[in-house]
Amino acid sequence: MSMDGPNTSSEEGFILVGFSDWPHLELVFFVFISIFYSLILFGNTLIIILSRLDRRLHTPMYFFLAHLSFLDLCLTTSTVPQLLVNLSRLDRTISFGRCVAQLFIVLSLGGVECVLLVAMAVDRYAAVCRPLHYTTVMHPFLCRALVAFSWVGGFLNSLIQTGLVIARPLCGHQLNHFFCEMPVLLKLACEDTGGTEANLFVARAIMLVCPAVLILGSYAPIVRAVLNMKSSAGLKKAIGTCASHLTVVSLFYGSAISTYLQPVHRYSEREGKFLALFYTIITPMFNPLIYTLRNKDVKGALWKVLERSTDSV
Repeated sequence: MSMDGPNTSSEEGFILVGFSDWPHLELVFFVFISIFYSLILFGNTLIIILSRLDRRLHTPMYFFLAHLSFLDLCLTTSTVPQLLVNLSRLDRTISFGRCVAQLFIVLSLGGVECVLLVAMAVDRYAAVCRPLHYTTVMHPFLCRALVAFSWVGGFLNSLIQTGLVIARPLCGHQLNHFFCEMPVLLKLACEDTGGTEANLFVARAIMLVCPAVLILGSYAPIVRAVLNMKSSAGLKKAIGTCASHLTVVSLFYGSAISTYLQPVHRYSEREGKFLALFYTIITPMFNPLIYTLRNKDVKGALWKVLERSTDSV
């Protein structure tokens, strides 16, 4: 690490190393990431459009799913275009202001998704365990309140974490990553970050561990209710929607916990880049597939839209 003195990073910005350690793979990464990004844009935009156009999808589950798709679009767009520019070797630099903004946006959207997945778990609990009271429990006002709480909670948590990170003077200009990731920035701190890291760990634990515990706790009564179901159609539908949600939760929390709930001195920048690819590209790409492949309502809505477009032609 270069020790040029404090505040040099804030004056001159950073160089994002990206995947330049593997120059022979940069073209391969560029092609595949471009394809994946296109699929993310198409799949998640399609979910949002279908949830608006088809009345059968005007339910709490699809209301939350549309917000999840919007989050995935924003999270991916906050990092991938810059990664593609980096891979094309046109520009590997980022100013300090843009870096802070990117850090804030990524942490905000990640935090919002953490809480939103809890809201989706509440929806699944109400649908499976309280089916006769589902429309009463999952009232539109409650759904909007849960989404609003997700956004407010995510942005407040990010404000705290971003403030703690930039409060430390940074030495050096090279970030061994393809975007401004918090553990990588902490490694550039000019002084001991023990106290800052402890505060950040508390903030991360609140945003990652607490929602994960709530989600797992909600599935205990869901499992009991599913095991007691006598209707094969109801059982199949409950397993399908719950399995989709659990798959998304596992993909998101698995990569996020691996990245953020470890001490900075143990953080591997090389492994961290590939983990970041997972939660910024792979998970957003698979989320629409996970929900649509298992879901007759979404596939039905898609065919209905396609039929309308064909008839109009």
